[in-house]
Amino acid sequence: MKLYKISLALCLGLSTLTSCSDKLELTNPQQTTGTFGNSAEDLEEAVIAAYNHIRMEGSYARVGYTIDLCRGDEVWNSSQQWYLPFDDLNVAFNNDITEWTWREWYYTINVCNYIQDRLGQDPSVFSQKERFILGQAHFIRGLAYYNLAGYYQNPPLITDYDSYNSLEGLYAESSSYDEVLDQVEFDFHEAMELLPSRDEGGEWEKGRATKGAAAGYYARALMQRHKYSEALVVLKDIIAQKYGKYQLMKNYGDNFREGPQYENNAESLFEVQYLDYGSQGTDDEWTPVNTSANATQGSAIESNFGPGDFGGWADLSAAPWLYELFKAEKTTSGKLDPRLYWTIATYEADWEGFEYGNVCYTKSFTDKDPVVTNNGNGGLPIAKFTNLRTGLYDKVVTGLHDGINLRLMRYSDVLLRAAECENEVNGPTQQAIDWINQVRNRAELPSLNLSDFGGNKDKLFEQIANVERPKEFGCEFGRGFDLIRWGFFYDQGRLNQLREHGTFMLTSKRSLLKTPLKDYIGLVVYEDSDHDKWTVKSSYTSFNSGHEFIPIPQAHMNANPNLVGNSANDNIDNTSYFTGNGWTVHPVVDLSK
Repeated sequence: MKLYKISLALCLGLSTLTSCSDKLELTNPQQTTGTFGNSAEDLEEAVIAAYNHIRMEGSYARVGYTIDLCRGDEVWNSSQQWYLPFDDLNVAFNNDITEWTWREWYYTINVCNYIQDRLGQDPSVFSQKERFILGQAHFIRGLAYYNLAGYYQNPPLITDYDSYNSLEGLYAESSSYDEVLDQVEFDFHEAMELLPSRDEGGEWEKGRATKGAAAGYYARALMQRHKYSEALVVLKDIIAQKYGKYQLMKNYGDNFREGPQYENNAESLFEVQYLDYGSQGTDDEWTPVNTSANATQGSAIESNFGPGDFGGWADLSAAPWLYELFKAEKTTSGKLDPRLYWTIATYEADWEGFEYGNVCYTKSFTDKDPVVTNNGNGGLPIAKFTNLRTGLYDKVVTGLHDGINLRLMRYSDVLLRAAECENEVNGPTQQAIDWINQVRNRAELPSLNLSDFGGNKDKLFEQIANVERPKEFGCEFGRGFDLIRWGFFYDQGRLNQLREHGTFMLTSKRSLLKTPLKDYIGLVVYEDSDHDKWTVKSSYTSFNSGHEFIPIPQAHMNANPNLVGNSANDNIDNTSYFTGNGWTVHPVVDLSK
């Protein structure tokens, strides 16, 4: 379901113009709230407008996606400019970028609220089309609040369209983290009840939200507050195909290419739709107020990831820790994990003859002349959701031109989350191991054995959290959300581990690109034999308590006296909230023992 631009005017004044002298009445050709939204056809256009908002700069087309990568331990900011406060986890309350994601998701919520207001609250009297429209509005609003809670902790809940017909109504009060997640769970659960499955076919298998998408996100929302038993039931139902048929793609790389033969595939529960590069318009549409009929409808993810030598902005790089994790384990045939090829763009002898070979935007490279992300600061280039490994283009086309759909939830996530929930509820079991092995075996890695974990729940958790998930989802959106729900910011052992994972080297010397982490860990400045200085840093050394979340934008707090700051605004440690709910942080386990 590639989304073409539809301009939706919700509040554009009077529907008629009247002259006192001659009583002439002219119908305003522009749609208004009085003339629009009174039919299912109108509200179908509003649904498309809601989908349109999730592909903008502040939602998933750029910063709304990438700032979570920075918050995680798999990515670092190689430009040391854009995203640096997010990477260092010390964002200031007046940072301009913090407002963009807030802006985008509230635009989205407004459209969803409008749809629900016009439909009414009794689905029993709806036509099938109206039920599907309402289900999509619930899903997209749930997605919006899922992101707002995950980034801003206590944003205001605004769910009644009529409540902000006045200026006073727009000054909504801050809601608690729990109140927002309660709403998220409600919206996703409603969407599960109202939507068809992808097995319906047609547009439902081509990118619209479905029962399976809603169920997957409902499980995610439940897990965010450790409702593992409830989430496990939902995940088992997805695996049992209650909400549609899903399966792993045989080729892992098929999840990261553009084109109808790859996108919206059997593994995808939900993805953001972007037009393939050759079919795009020419106008970058960065914000919701841009309404060009000739919008590119692509993302800027590739621009952020792309190496400087190939026209990219060179902002984000893969963590050396993630690279070494991939290198530590071979396939059953003695080769490297093929997921490394699609995640990090390093030269490896194993890639000769594999897929497109050792190529960066159609140009072959060698170990003696490696590709770095940033020419000044180095960095291992991220390949995911770019054309770096696809062989299609010879350079990055910067701006909103990346046509690869962002797969936000894949079936492999269902399997690994089910294994995690099973471990939390029942401890290590053969069922948990079997679900993990489905993901490992797709990459041709040897199967794990239940006996490897000796009944130790902490050890299996370590395997899932710091081996299986990073290798399957490395450099994808969501790691920051995971670190929060796992409580890694509230335990000294886990913080030390994050500091190690987040350690990287700033250097222009390409020969140092793959220097083992153990050889330079420690926050000092080195000088090699060629007198090239290089600095070692860790993203988490500058972490301030409470800054696992992003501050509420100060401009909004100035405008709205009912908004209060979150833990990042006030530097408040959230450990007491986490432990007060009875949740525990799994201790660090050495998997080599």
